[in-house]
Amino acid sequence: VQLVESGGGLVQAGGSLTLSCVASGNIYSINTMRWYRQPPGKQRELVATITSGGAVHYEDFVKGRFTISRDNAKNTVYLQMNSLKFEDTAVYYCDADIQVSRSYEYDYWGQGTQVTVPS
Repeated sequence: VQLVESGGGLVQAGGSLTLSCVASGNIYSINTMRWYRQPPGKQRELVATITSGGAVHYEDFVKGRFTISRDNAKNTVYLQMNSLKFEDTAVYYCDADIQVSRSYEYDYWGQGTQVTVPS
């Protein structure tokens, strides 16, 4: 199983970006999917989660600005980021709980995509 993020880049403050993360491989089903980020010199932190049923959770620092969504038919999770701030500069990672069979579920991570918002 592989998770591949895309959509990162450099964007001016106040701008928008949409990140995508596609899961591929031996997938029986995908349960909760998450976006994390790691700002320069800091620890990785949770940004948002979405369950297989579509229930979402956001950390306070992105509420009202970021939207997480998923397309189950495409095994893809998205992160729409609006009103970007310098503090949003980070490597963004997707993470997913993926069942490879009825009995086995594992946690998989993508390689990360850089988002840079210049000061």
